Amino acid sequence: MEIWQALLLAAVGCFAGFINVLSGGGSLLTIPVMLMLGIPGPVANGTNRLAILAQNVTAVRTFFNHGFSDFRLSLSLAAAAMPGAVLGAFLGTRVGGEMFDRLVAFVMIAVMLLMATRKSGDGSAVPIGARELTRKRMIWGHVCMAGAGFWGGFIQMGVGFVLMPILHRVMGLDLVRVNMHKVFIILIYTLAALAIFAWKVEILWFMGISLAVGNSIGGWLGVHVSVKRGEGVIRIIFNTILFAFIIKLLFF
Repeated sequence: MEIWQALLLAAVGCFAGFINVLSGGGSLLTIPVMLMLGIPGPVANGTNRLAILAQNVTAVRTFFNHGFSDFRLSLSLAAAAMPGAVLGAFLGTRVGGEMFDRLVAFVMIAVMLLMATRKSGDGSAVPIGARELTRKRMIWGHVCMAGAGFWGGFIQMGVGFVLMPILHRVMGLDLVRVNMHKVFIILIYTLAALAIFAWKVEILWFMGISLAVGNSIGGWLGVHVSVKRGEGVIRIIFNTILFAFIIKLLFF
């Protein structure tokens, strides 16, 4: 790996880590850059997990330092996601990426519609805020988490766009705590996914470390923005990035 490649991956990783914490879609930048450098799809998919792991270790610790943690619920949700993530990772080591862009685009369209508004009792559209975490919400959140884990283990790209409506719409958590749980869940299942990719395909460790340095810095910045600016900024960034990715994947 040449110096310019390491610097490029670190720079792309920094931006990817930032948007991953606040919304999602960072892997839609990092994996194509690795493909551009001539890395085969499954190898790029596996190598990207190093950066995801480092980013979320940093993010979880930074949230904790700011007083945001609920490890009991985070661990429970991560455990629900783990079987799907393991299955998805095994499939991801064998499947090429030709149809991934369009599939992710359609997933993100659905997520944008889910995240935008809900109907109140009088039929008017109102923004979603934090709601009571009932037993029913807990059960459905854990059920949905199994599917999110599969997608995360399979390709990772856009998994934040899947996790956020589960935690926000289904479970009723505010967006700061959505991001707090999201980074922990991804951290836990990425440990398993990385082990599977390292077993089944080649991992480019030096490229992965360069990417991980950038992702960690971006993840740290993303947590600070999430905590200090709150839901309003998260919602704006989330929808802006979501819209931009949909346009790119569908038309370019």
